[in-house]
Amino acid sequence: MEGGPRVPLQSRVHARRRPRDPPGPPHGDSARGDIGIPVGVGGAPRGIEHRARREQAVRPGPERGFAGSRSGAVFAALLAVLAGAVLLSASTGPVRIPLERYLDILLRGGADTSARVLLSLRLPRALLGVLVGGALSSSGVAFQALLRNPLADPYILGVSGGAAVGALSVALFLPTDASPFLPLFAFAGAALSALAVFLLARRRGGVSPERLILMGVVVGAFLNAVIMLMVTLSPPGKIPGALYWLMGDLGLATPGRVGTLLPYVAAGAAVLFALSRGLDLMLLGDHAAFQTGLSVERVKTATYLTASLLAGSVVAVSGLIGFVGLIVPHGARVLVGSGHRKLLPAAFLMGSAFLVLSDVIARTASPSGELPVGAVTALAGAPFFLYLLRRNGGRS
Repeated sequence: MEGGPRVPLQSRVHARRRPRDPPGPPHGDSARGDIGIPVGVGGAPRGIEHRARREQAVRPGPERGFAGSRSGAVFAALLAVLAGAVLLSASTGPVRIPLERYLDILLRGGADTSARVLLSLRLPRALLGVLVGGALSSSGVAFQALLRNPLADPYILGVSGGAAVGALSVALFLPTDASPFLPLFAFAGAALSALAVFLLARRRGGVSPERLILMGVVVGAFLNAVIMLMVTLSPPGKIPGALYWLMGDLGLATPGRVGTLLPYVAAGAAVLFALSRGLDLMLLGDHAAFQTGLSVERVKTATYLTASLLAGSVVAVSGLIGFVGLIVPHGARVLVGSGHRKLLPAAFLMGSAFLVLSDVIARTASPSGELPVGAVTALAGAPFFLYLLRRNGGRS
């Protein structure tokens, strides 16, 4: 036949086939090791390789500290504003104290009227505003990171309501002065309400931010009803003071109350600062944070209880002051970003200055007397809350 001998069809088909891959581990996106683990370059397990890249992505760069950068200028400005707010608060009142007398009184003391007014009334009030504002702002930062929700604060989660129930149970129904025990009872109420919300929101798969907020709203509504019932059943002579206290007030500040509150705020702020890296990872979501090796449930529990401690302890001495933990964290993020190592101190300083200045406005706005500082913060916070709702389109 023409063209030489005919080659069988089966032989031609085999000739067109691609040679087999050499023996060894497969390659490509579906490559797996001997025990079914995806492998990457060099045979390393691809899951470990992915985890390392993710950890490197969320790990902050070389630490530059709080100084030597834009953050250093921001913190210096916040400290200056806070110092000016404290000085303004200490100089506000019917008794005029010459400016040159301040340093002399602080260093040497004194027994005259100016010294008594400054050391017993004005300075404790300003320092109490520093502690309360810083604690509320820090707890707001923690709750917003924990729930990944810009509208979260201690009041939405029912923590402040539980603290108010604990404090009112002492102030209204015990015949003797139990003010030294108010922070303990307030923290107990805050911890119990936080535990109730946490247990109600917990499911087999863990605690979701959405369920925490929903259960917090439910528990908070129940606690508000309990507060109104307690005020109604309290002795008639204590009702006006209780209602004024519930609106938020720094007028009962004393050196003893400042000293009582200081260890609670210092301990809570220190614990939150120690959790700052965990809070950064929590912003990625529970699954992504777990992939980096973070103990998600442990960080959630520690953050929730510590933020509840801060909120509960300040409610005992100042009443219910709203919106500080909602407004201030957003302003601090604009200045220093979302990294909690800088965000927490910045929010503390900004919240302190904000509340001290709000208290100055509350003391001077009305000629007939002082306004509750909670009313001033609510006037500033309510429009901001509506702005956040519109900006987020109701998604939160």
